[in-house]
Amino acid sequence: MQKLLIYWVCGASLLATGCSSIKEASNAIPDALNKLPLIHRPDIQQGNVVSQESINKLKPGMSKSQVSYLLGTPMLVDVFHQDRWDYYYSMKQGNEERVQQRVALHFADDRLTRIEGDYRPQSATEETKAVAEEETVITVPDYTGDRKGIFTRALESVGINADE
Repeated sequence: MQKLLIYWVCGASLLATGCSSIKEASNAIPDALNKLPLIHRPDIQQGNVVSQESINKLKPGMSKSQVSYLLGTPMLVDVFHQDRWDYYYSMKQGNEERVQQRVALHFADDRLTRIEGDYRPQSATEETKAVAEEETVITVPDYTGDRKGIFTRALESVGINADE
């Protein structure tokens, strides 16, 4: 009976010490599966899409309805702070890291007073510099070839002129 008890105690202690290694192994399996290139990970987009262009359109003194028209309905309107609107945007593309952006708008007497968060309004000179750097002009030459349609060309290939 004592030998049986000793075996049970040894087995239980081995199982109890093995729990931490089992937990580490169980965490390693999903991490390895996440790194496989053949598994499809859908893009997850949450919140309002707020861009720098839309923030640049905001002007101090705009009403709440004008701001709502430009940016959409806010994600969070605090019950205790009715004059603060929070816009939150989160995007996770496949196996990439999540990108999060936040903008908080503050109002006084239903007029926009300040903007906080990841975006700041840019002046017109900064905006034109950014657009000028990104803008690429491609010139395409005019088409000078034959202006016949597909039906006309098919008739001519058979030997029938469309002018007749």
